Amino acid sequence: MEPKILPPLQSGSSLAVSAKKRRKRNADHLLSFVFILPSILAVGVFVYGFIAWSGYVSLSNWNSLVPDLSFAGFKNYIFLFKDFRFQADLRNTLFFTVFFILSVLVMGLLLAVFLDQKIRGEGLFRNIFFFPMALSFVVTGVIWQWLLNPATGVNLFLKKLGMDSLWYTSVKIVPGVEWGKIQFGVPVAVVAVVIAAAWQMTGFSVAMYLAGLRAIPEEIREAARMDGASEFQIYRKIIFPIVAPITVSVIIIMAHISLKIFDLIYAMTGPGANFVTDVPGVYMFETTFRGNYYANGAAISIIMLVTVAIFIVPYLISSRKGES
Repeated sequence: MEPKILPPLQSGSSLAVSAKKRRKRNADHLLSFVFILPSILAVGVFVYGFIAWSGYVSLSNWNSLVPDLSFAGFKNYIFLFKDFRFQADLRNTLFFTVFFILSVLVMGLLLAVFLDQKIRGEGLFRNIFFFPMALSFVVTGVIWQWLLNPATGVNLFLKKLGMDSLWYTSVKIVPGVEWGKIQFGVPVAVVAVVIAAAWQMTGFSVAMYLAGLRAIPEEIREAARMDGASEFQIYRKIIFPIVAPITVSVIIIMAHISLKIFDLIYAMTGPGANFVTDVPGVYMFETTFRGNYYANGAAISIIMLVTVAIFIVPYLISSRKGES
């Protein structure tokens, strides 16, 4: 048998140094925890605590100025899904989300490809495309409300040309298919809100796509050209599949914005006639702070939270798995 080689014994000084390092490391960990403790408490109280409180209120009978926290079950949720206004809100949110995301994706990708050609004045164009993102949705809503108002802006110019355009305030639903008590179709007035929202947020997708395009090595394109691929084939078969993860990220972020949209619509159109531009955020605000129906408002907020979580949580889980 070969003799076992035992590790050398640590001297007293080595043990003291190791113990000192451990104490220092523990002290650093404790100090780090102390620094982040206020943030943990703030998030715990003002985010998760208030979410839990809203969930509890949504199951109560508190629909007046006088608090009534007696348990009501899912009565408030049942009322909402039978309510004409909330049904219209869901319809508007669906079409706003679809057209908003499509507009941001298509315009962002086209403008990013345009900037990727290394054109002259690229810096100026980047600033023009990114500038709307520096504005708040309230400012954007006021600007586009003025531009699209029938008495001012673009519509006034069209009216002088004999082209009376009232689509901004239209209550028309296209194609207007009846589904129960609600018309199922695209509210024409929602198009105006989509234009304003896409104008502001397209710069984000431009930045994302441009970063992805610039990260693709030029050697890949040169190799494809040497193999006889056209520019269209290079983009369709090589570049677009490479930037597909960016597309997923943009979709998730834009869906999160569209599902909880409030300030843009409230500043631009409000709920609109027959609720053609109403969304759950506007309904929740008016129900809670103007009608004093706190339980109904809390139920709307929980529904909005769940719809956003349906998009965000799977994305976060897949991102964590990809990192690991």
